[in-house]
Amino acid sequence: MLMLYPNLNAQSDSINFKLRKRIVTASSLSLVGGSYVILNELWYKDYPRSSFHSFNDNHEWLQMDKAGHGFSAYNLSGIATDAYHWSGIEKRRSALYGSSMGFLYLGCIELLDARSGQWGFSWGDMIANTSGSLLYLSQDLFWKEQRVTLKFSYSPTSFAMMNPDALGHNFQQRILKDYNGQTYWSSFNVNSFLASDAAFPRWLNIALGYGATKMIRAEMNEVDVNNFQHTREFYISFDADLNRVRWKKKWMRTTARILSFIKIPSPTFEIRSDGKMKMHGLFF
Repeated sequence: MLMLYPNLNAQSDSINFKLRKRIVTASSLSLVGGSYVILNELWYKDYPRSSFHSFNDNHEWLQMDKAGHGFSAYNLSGIATDAYHWSGIEKRRSALYGSSMGFLYLGCIELLDARSGQWGFSWGDMIANTSGSLLYLSQDLFWKEQRVTLKFSYSPTSFAMMNPDALGHNFQQRILKDYNGQTYWSSFNVNSFLASDAAFPRWLNIALGYGATKMIRAEMNEVDVNNFQHTREFYISFDADLNRVRWKKKWMRTTARILSFIKIPSPTFEIRSDGKMKMHGLFF
């Protein structure tokens, strides 16, 4: 993933890095605090509080929630790294700080889970959080670029209406809770693995996706009245790394950076764990 901000190693006196650090600090506190308030409204407020406790949820939702944790940690690490680098911190330290921030942010959410009567502290979630942050950090340190990016796509499903308490009552809740409509992607930039003079388009990626369907409840062995069986979905598709496109305008580069976590709709081949296969002309 190319950085949104210019190379800051050769710092100019015209850039007020002290002001930028204050902006990053204030923005981080505001965004973190605001996001926790939103999460409480969407996720926690309807359930009773409890004392700190843990539970093992690794068997639930066909591990879609774990994929979500890894995706979130990876992309939050990238956002924080960009912000630190913009504030004048050199690239290597920015990656270390940013990846730590992504991990700690999601770790704090895990502490909220630990005080909720509906959930608990999950070591599986923590492993996924760690993996996502380490994926970003290791690529930044060893390759100095992101050759494999984690992306997300979502399409509404009818399953959410069958159990809205668990899967969401509205779009804002369902994009977080309805695992039936979510797909998590590992998007590989092929050109970055080839020789420097390779003709393969530098922006064209191959993406491997994971999703699941027919999940009304969390437990894999629970069957609802319609006899839906939890089913895994695997995808292979084309994608685009928008950060590698040579945009002419700064606002275009900024927009590309903001949208870089979203999988581009493309022709996609799907294989399900029940043996069914399907070719999608355009899948999101």
